[in-house]
Amino acid sequence: MGDRRTAAWRLTEILVIPLARLFVGTRLHHRERVPRSGAFILAPNHTSDIDPVVMGLGLYRAGRLPRFLAKASMFRAPVLGGFMRSTGMIPVERGARSPEKRSGGAGRAGDPIAAARRVTDSGAAVVIYPEGTLTRDPDLWPMRGKHGAARLALAAGVPVIPAAHWGEQAILPRYTKKPRLFPRRTVDVLFGDPVDLSAFRGRPLDDATLSAATLAIMQAVTALVEELRGQTAPPERWDPAAHGQTEFGRPTAG
Repeated sequence: MGDRRTAAWRLTEILVIPLARLFVGTRLHHRERVPRSGAFILAPNHTSDIDPVVMGLGLYRAGRLPRFLAKASMFRAPVLGGFMRSTGMIPVERGARSPEKRSGGAGRAGDPIAAARRVTDSGAAVVIYPEGTLTRDPDLWPMRGKHGAARLALAAGVPVIPAAHWGEQAILPRYTKKPRLFPRRTVDVLFGDPVDLSAFRGRPLDDATLSAATLAIMQAVTALVEELRGQTAPPERWDPAAHGQTEFGRPTAG
């Protein structure tokens, strides 16, 4: 698979990407940090539902075709599902038990981590939001991370490239559905150096290893957000469970 341009990808380049760029501008910083070939995981912060558009445009402009994890229900739509499969997107069953909480290897065939690993094995770039959902932090700082990105990186032996974007919240504020497309806004996208996970490679993928590796990833992502914002993040990362908040959808408390 890699960056092979299927018919669906060529259609995306002709129709979808130019349309998206009419409404969303991206200003790239350190695009040279994006590997020119080979598999890797891109781990960005997550503040808005428009983030996949921003990150997809940023990664495309940096020279790679993005692959995303997407809700499995979208793949069941007759036309949309076929398009998503042909562009290499990866289905995730929302509500299924988290892959990082299962014991053993990559898991069953429908496991999103197993599916993502098949993509990385073929040399593709996979975008995984390490927070798992939109940040619950009131000031939009990265919150605590989940184990998915770390597990895949360590199991597949691929690098993690941290990334950050800032400005997308002005286009589509968190938990809203109506975008503000005019005037056209530009989002800053910053790519980081690979996260050093060497201390964790070869170790059992238990909770201690995955938690430490996830912390390293989140620290790298947070440092990039700090650089873009010109501010310092809170000393403690927001934890939804500590505030009685749900994992998905609008927070029920806070």
